Amino acid sequence: MRIHRAWLVASVTFLTLICAAAFRSTTSIMFMPLEMEFGWTRSITSAAVSVNLVVYGLTAPFAATLMERFSPRRVAVAALALVTLGTGLTVTMTQAWQLTLYWGVFVGVGTGCLALVFASMVANRWFSKRRGLVTGIFSAAYATGQLVFLPALAGVILTQGWRASSLIVAAFAAAVIPIFLIFFRNRPEDVGVEPYGGPHPASIGGAAPRTARATIAVLSMAVKKPAFWVLAGTFFVCGWTTNGLIGAHFIPATHDHGMPEGTAAGLLAVVGIFDFIGTIASGWLTDRVSPVLLLVFYYGLRGLALFTVPFVLGPQVEPPLLFFIIFYGLDWIATVPPTIELCRRYFGAAQSPSVYGWVFASHMVGAAIAAAFAGAIRESQGSYFIAWITAAVLCLVAAGSVLLLRRIKEPVAQA
Repeated sequence: MRIHRAWLVASVTFLTLICAAAFRSTTSIMFMPLEMEFGWTRSITSAAVSVNLVVYGLTAPFAATLMERFSPRRVAVAALALVTLGTGLTVTMTQAWQLTLYWGVFVGVGTGCLALVFASMVANRWFSKRRGLVTGIFSAAYATGQLVFLPALAGVILTQGWRASSLIVAAFAAAVIPIFLIFFRNRPEDVGVEPYGGPHPASIGGAAPRTARATIAVLSMAVKKPAFWVLAGTFFVCGWTTNGLIGAHFIPATHDHGMPEGTAAGLLAVVGIFDFIGTIASGWLTDRVSPVLLLVFYYGLRGLALFTVPFVLGPQVEPPLLFFIIFYGLDWIATVPPTIELCRRYFGAAQSPSVYGWVFASHMVGAAIAAAFAGAIRESQGSYFIAWITAAVLCLVAAGSVLLLRRIKEPVAQA
């Protein structure tokens, strides 16, 4: 039986998303080496990560526009080149502003173009069936990148230094470029096939925007609808509690409790393993269960889990901490498939990548604020306790907010 071309494109997309995740998984393990070598404070390194997260998030909606105008293939190749350049240049830096420029701007723009907005566009173009499952697989690419790179790069930093770690990520990004050029195609019609599952059904909404002004117009349209505020607000909390807090500060926080950095990196790798499982399962469930109920479940349990963090961290891995790691892995970005599906239902297949781009921007702004907030709390209080409790409360608020969507009719369903 011949495999549909959509699955080859999906595989190349998955590999490209792993490349973006490779850099994202290195930031937390580089905090302490950079601070020790250059004498930088936690606020300085946290600020560089915050700039990266903001640029990453705000690039995403305009990346959809660039891909509509110049094609996903060209934009993704340029993005991979930026990740290569930004990560490689860090080995030459001597000043804090260079860290912000290379990490924050260059890599922020590159990874922003390779964010899940890109994944959403590929899924919408190439799949009319199994879209939720494919979106879950793409979302799990972050976990796979974390799983593959984090423990290995932590070992490299301990033995060879942080510069070798940066060069490995840069080399991997460069190596993906020719593979992507050979196997990726923009649309099914480019190779004379239909999307997997047959032609797309008609949906509401016009064509996706092709200019920056049109992208901003999508935002102007979206903010008039209550569904956007619910999705953007809850995704803000998702970013706060994943990339911004756990992603950036988990390893430094465990170090405060006497845990070796290599052990903490291994725990984040375990998060990656279970995130891979949980996110794909979430995509499968999104095709079968109400996305609203899924989000209530995900945010609610995440909030309860975060309340336990200050009490389970210690110098060794005890069963309560391991339980938290496994659960948090399953829930890490399980929110992505139902959020993307709700964007499609409320804003249509054509507009949903751009709308999701703005929702994703909210996610990364939340992550950036959390990274800076947690760093400031650690510096002023000497611990992350307030940061953990704040994140837990925000998750419970998000779980309650999602229920508001049950009062808002879905235009796509009506159509």
